[in-house]
Amino acid sequence: MTERLSDVTTGTDTSAPGRDSVEAPEVAESRKTTEGTVYTVTGGDWDEVLADAVHDERIVMNLGPQHPSTHGVLRLVLELEGETVTHARSVIGYLHTGIEKNLEYRNWVQGVTFITRTDYLAPLHHEAAYCMAVEKLLGVTVPDKAQAIRVLLMEINRISSHLVALATGGMELGALTGMTSGFREREEALHLLEHLTGLRMNHAFIRPGGLAQDLPDDAVEKITAFVKIMEKRLPDYDKLLTGQPIWRNRLAGVGYLPVDACLALGITGPILRSAGLAWDLRKIEPYCGYENYTFDVPTSNAADCFARYLLRLEEMHQSLKIIKQVVKSLPTGPVMVEDAKIAWPAQLTIGSDGMGNSLEHVRKIMGQSMESLIHHFKLVTEGFKVPSGQVYVPVESPRGELGYHVVSDGGTRPMRVHLREPSFVNLQSMPAMCEGGMVADVIASVASIDPVMGGCDR
Repeated sequence: MTERLSDVTTGTDTSAPGRDSVEAPEVAESRKTTEGTVYTVTGGDWDEVLADAVHDERIVMNLGPQHPSTHGVLRLVLELEGETVTHARSVIGYLHTGIEKNLEYRNWVQGVTFITRTDYLAPLHHEAAYCMAVEKLLGVTVPDKAQAIRVLLMEINRISSHLVALATGGMELGALTGMTSGFREREEALHLLEHLTGLRMNHAFIRPGGLAQDLPDDAVEKITAFVKIMEKRLPDYDKLLTGQPIWRNRLAGVGYLPVDACLALGITGPILRSAGLAWDLRKIEPYCGYENYTFDVPTSNAADCFARYLLRLEEMHQSLKIIKQVVKSLPTGPVMVEDAKIAWPAQLTIGSDGMGNSLEHVRKIMGQSMESLIHHFKLVTEGFKVPSGQVYVPVESPRGELGYHVVSDGGTRPMRVHLREPSFVNLQSMPAMCEGGMVADVIASVASIDPVMGGCDR
């Protein structure tokens, strides 16, 4: 029976006829199909890693990219001696979407719908950072109400993202009640975001110059109800997980990464703050009016997985604190700049079906003048021009410093957009956290990094 199987380490045929075949050529093998020629390409240096371990006591194990504990399509190549990890590598690229390149072929407003697909757990942070970069190139100042609403939406989004980190981490370590509770609370956040913006995810609500539209009339009532629910339920996580000895033993002392290692690797977010450095861009380089709100930046000196869990839990409490302050001091006025070269002639409002434009919106555009209608048509289809230049604008996403480096050549489309994505940068810490530990600790370490592969493979 075994003679008919292939050698999985090399991909060669080890059956009787196959043993006598010539060595594989240097070029990729190909075969003809109905769809055209298909080439078989091997794994490059990964084959060398496997070959080195053939005559050794080491075992090379693939974890992912389909494994539910790797937070999406992340592949980990682990070299083991017994159950101890001696060498770890991360392999990315399985979710590549070319979002950065696609932005070069869309106008500045259309770009908002692309960047939300990178870190799909924190789309509103991407929308804010991208739009702030465009606004910096334009030289415009966003109205105060739009700034406050941006803060509000980002903090709700931060809560929903951290809940996914806790829920998936709980699932991967066997705390299934933590998973069901986390996703239950996340539904509350997504329901609220859907009511405020029209969509649960990938909102495209924050636009260059402000917002797509104002909040609904009952927004304050809905937000207040959400805060009350979360203030009641968040303490339950302390009862469920924080004091649980199994949970603590699985996380405490695991995935250790001190502050000097974080700085050497460019690690930001909860991982850096768990090592004792209170680096939070909302405090260090305030944006969107964060300097007007009172909140704390929680830190720890433990620098392990348990500290990162505690910090994310505390950061949700701080986000609720910010949300209450925004609601209490929400300014009045417009939510989009008055510049007719940037803003649409009429404030966008949704029709009764929840999909199309309202009749009032259409009448406002079409009833003013033919010139106004032509201007609206060109503004929507071609977009506005952005002065030449390049900027870098960072924000504090749930995973750390999210930066947009945007280059304009003076046209209606970006010349280049490059993301400083925290999931991509933070993933560098995986080998430092895992090597020397057990296989089971790899799962806890990756969960504490909380990578989103859409951001890695953008």
